Amino acid sequence: MFPAERVLAYSKIVETRFDRIQRVIADARAQGRAEDIHQNMEEMTGVVSELEDNLDDYRNGHKDLRKVLPRLVTSTERWESILRQPPDQARYKVTRQLALEAVADLKDDAQKLLLEQQAYFKEHPPSKEPPPTQYEVPR
Repeated sequence: MFPAERVLAYSKIVETRFDRIQRVIADARAQGRAEDIHQNMEEMTGVVSELEDNLDDYRNGHKDLRKVLPRLVTSTERWESILRQPPDQARYKVTRQLALEAVADLKDDAQKLLLEQQAYFKEHPPSKEPPPTQYEVPR
């Protein structure tokens, strides 16, 4: 999987967690709401941390993510808003804070990486040839 595709895949996984959180918030009569919110925030934090680790790896390899990083930054802003929606409860107070910190860190990293990539690829333009879709076996 190419780096840009991987970033989008991680973003979709995080989005599913947020969709679940919003459904639970909307259903005031749902049993175990706090536990569901807690679990989804916890899972989302893990995926966001994994995505951030991937961005660090891509930074070192100069993988071109200039097209997906602006979308990721926009998504992180929406995610922060969704994390603040549930009413305060002791059950997920710490989990929410950890999730907010993870999303804020991801947002900062994505913004910094975008600036770094814009500067790098201005000096080192990528080739115009499309990347190979399969490995070529020498004959």
